[in-house]
Amino acid sequence: MWIKMSEGIMSKAATMEIPISSNGVSGTINEDESLEQDLQQVMVSGPNLNETSIVSGGYGGTTEGIIPTSGLKGSMSQPTSHPSLTSEELSRGLAVEKFDMVKKWGINTYKCTKQLISERFGRGSRTVDLELETQIELLRDTKRKYEGVLQLARALTAHFYSLVQTQRALGDAFSDLSQKSPELQEEFGYNAETQKLLCKNGETLLGAVNFFVSSINTLINKTMEDTLMTVKQYETARLEYDAYRADLEELSLGPRDAATLCRIEIAQQNFQAHRTKYEKLRGDVTIKLRFLQENKVHRCISP
Repeated sequence: MWIKMSEGIMSKAATMEIPISSNGVSGTINEDESLEQDLQQVMVSGPNLNETSIVSGGYGGTTEGIIPTSGLKGSMSQPTSHPSLTSEELSRGLAVEKFDMVKKWGINTYKCTKQLISERFGRGSRTVDLELETQIELLRDTKRKYEGVLQLARALTAHFYSLVQTQRALGDAFSDLSQKSPELQEEFGYNAETQKLLCKNGETLLGAVNFFVSSINTLINKTMEDTLMTVKQYETARLEYDAYRADLEELSLGPRDAATLCRIEIAQQNFQAHRTKYEKLRGDVTIKLRFLQENKVHRCISP
């Protein structure tokens, strides 16, 4: 049933009216590629029944909701817990549980795909937190700029390390010449001491540059990356929240018979659950963005 529903929405998406701009061009290549990437993210997030765990989450599946099948098999196969069940019945029960999880994932994927396509084609509403999304975009832009700084700092470290090694070799060469050339011993000795002093100071500066590189690397690949991972979970929760909100609104506009009222009650429960998840992740993102703002970058890279 849910497979047919998913195929139905994809076939409808193929015949949806695409908005035409004022110059007659129907969208850009970048928008098409972005939509394709988002759809791929929706479709590849399903549970892998060949693995040792089953993902009970939905679109953009995270580590939350992972149920190890080994534990299920072990608990089901205990003769003391289920003395009256045969191995065939236990296998059938496990298969039914897997099917239910796949069914839930399919329904969730269908709703999220429908919501995503509706948003891209301007047919559906989208929950927007302008202040938070501005901060998220600023964080992504800052991360890109700091990645460029990190690349340049690493190149500087490599070149400066070569310079220090060259100064050390030059100082050794002058020192050797001062011993083998008595007539120029003073001049070669002075140059040797100069190069050794430059080498010593260079090593001190090289240590400072290495600390700078290490601090920037930690900031980008740990602190910012951790925040952006939470942002990705927040964006997934936002899409699910809007998908179930749209589903509830659609049911509320229909007839109010007994069957529909039951479906509305279930939809209301699902909507409240995803709303709670969305608000929690929005709070987590806000806290982490505030933490980044309060802990200024100069505290990590100041001399």
